Amino acid sequence: MKSLKWLMVLSLLIISVQFSPAEPAAARSGGSILQMKKNSDIIYFNGKEMKAAQPVTIIKGSAYLPLRGIADPFGYTLSYDKKTRESVAKGGSKEIRFKAGSSIIKINGASVQGPGPAYNQNGFLMVPIRMWSNLTGSTITANSGNITITWSTVPVATFKVSPDVIYAGQTRVTFQDLSSSNGPYKIIDERWEGRQEYYESAGTYVITRWVMDENGTWSEPYSVTITVRTPNQPPVADFATEKPAYRIGEQVTYIDRSYDDENAITRRVWTGNEPVFFEPGEKRVTLEVEDQHGMVNVVTKLVTVTEEVLYTREEYNQLYTPVGAKYEMNGAKVLEYGVVNHKFHNEPSQMVRSNSPEKWLTTGIAYQDDLTGKTRFMFHNRNSTGYNVKMYLLATNINGTVARVGTGPIGIGGPTTYVSTAGRQSVTRYLQALNANAPYTYETLRPGETKIVASDLAKAPIKDTQVFSAHVDMMSDQPIRYQIVVVRENEDPVTAVKSLQQMSRDEYHVRGTFYNAERVIDGAEVDGLGRKPQYIMLGDKKVDTHLDGIDNTTGKLEWNLGNYGVLYKMKLTNVAPRTLIGINARGGHYAGAFSVNGNVVGAPQSGILNNNGETVVLHRTGNVPETVEITFVLASGSNLPIYMLFSPLPEIRW
Repeated sequence: MKSLKWLMVLSLLIISVQFSPAEPAAARSGGSILQMKKNSDIIYFNGKEMKAAQPVTIIKGSAYLPLRGIADPFGYTLSYDKKTRESVAKGGSKEIRFKAGSSIIKINGASVQGPGPAYNQNGFLMVPIRMWSNLTGSTITANSGNITITWSTVPVATFKVSPDVIYAGQTRVTFQDLSSSNGPYKIIDERWEGRQEYYESAGTYVITRWVMDENGTWSEPYSVTITVRTPNQPPVADFATEKPAYRIGEQVTYIDRSYDDENAITRRVWTGNEPVFFEPGEKRVTLEVEDQHGMVNVVTKLVTVTEEVLYTREEYNQLYTPVGAKYEMNGAKVLEYGVVNHKFHNEPSQMVRSNSPEKWLTTGIAYQDDLTGKTRFMFHNRNSTGYNVKMYLLATNINGTVARVGTGPIGIGGPTTYVSTAGRQSVTRYLQALNANAPYTYETLRPGETKIVASDLAKAPIKDTQVFSAHVDMMSDQPIRYQIVVVRENEDPVTAVKSLQQMSRDEYHVRGTFYNAERVIDGAEVDGLGRKPQYIMLGDKKVDTHLDGIDNTTGKLEWNLGNYGVLYKMKLTNVAPRTLIGINARGGHYAGAFSVNGNVVGAPQSGILNNNGETVVLHRTGNVPETVEITFVLASGSNLPIYMLFSPLPEIRW
């Protein structure tokens, strides 16, 4: 009987040893311990008894505890993100997110797969205990339903030094605090060694930091080693020319000899470095350079230009102006050129020009017509309604059988503030689409059905005062009623068109349907151009006569003034060697594009031709005769006429 009594006492002692809470000394030694037991809501934190809102619950082999019950001992603060419906625990540099019903846990934005979903139990979010331990870097042990988590609460004195590159006496050094408390105690003190705002001498420095929390626990030292470079030197600006002196009209070669101690020059600004000079004398040329630290150096030198002439300004421009760029010339002298004696013929092609009213004052139907087969549409308008609008092209099947409608090459300019920009963009992109043989995309229309076609036309709203220009080819296998409608930005055009009124035309611009709208320039003198200065006049009415057509909304006969929207084709055979082909603006400003041998060239590429004293280079032939094919559409928003010039190039001189 005595033996049995002592055995019972001994077993109780063993049990009390197995489940007795840890002593608070764990916290004092820089560590913490959290103890809990399966199916119990009693937990011990550093030996102190606490009660969780829900007991430790085992689901499919994983233990769960309310988020607050485990986050509080670790010193994490809790919040709720209404937008993502996530519970957020933040502590030190870590943010952990749980979402009820999801097994995905986010740690600092990265997703981690948990053993099972977090879930609500009696209104409390239950989270997996082992995953919490893993994500916080603590240690967990489990034995016979008893779970113990231990972790260090010694603060960490981490910091970051900026910038990465430091120069002695020049760089202000900053220190970013990245320390963490690793527990519920705030950091209240710090100590540094080797920290300076400026390091006056080059060399290697060790910077060390300690931090202390409000429990009186000091961190281990955290050190960063930095290298301080010798002071940065400013860059040196320097250049030379290939020759000591240059003739008038001779290209100057500049050789940049600037250097930097780190080979890090980030900016070069030249002043006066003309590629060529047309007056004798000493020319001041300046080069300014800047390094990556903002240090600047400037040098100025003189370039000598003698009185000997290699090329005049006009000769040089003809030879060396890049294709697509413009040069100044004597506009009056062009009138002394010979006129190319050419003919043209028109090929069958329908074209709709929607340019009147040029200014939209209200929403409505800009134009409509019933058309079959291939039709080119040209649009050019300014929004003057006072609000944002969109322009749509609608197609209605007016037949008793299903019809097919296709959208082909398209070029859109704008919406933009500048009329010349819209016109050039439109013809440039249309010619590029033609050269690329852009395929037609077809859709079917049931009898009586109306659809939006060429939907890219309405991709962007047209703001008040903005200009919109476009060209698009359409195709249909049966008669289609096309309607060009302008509606408010968010209005459905298919619904709105039923109540829209036809817009009234203005007195100066053109709308209507035109036929034979592809013009082929040919004739005897088109062969062998370039042997003497000559020009072809375009868009002038007398030589390049206007197409006639009809405004089918009113029945009024219409002249296509300027022939905007007409597709021109030229095949120039046997063009003389060393011939310059250019465009000279005769009616005022011009900005367009031309396809030359399959390459689209801006006329000009940037800016505009301002007057008849400017010419843009389209093409130069080589040293043998060439066949040159040119395709173009006269640019909306530009002035006419224009001259296409053919000039013999000056001889090359050395």
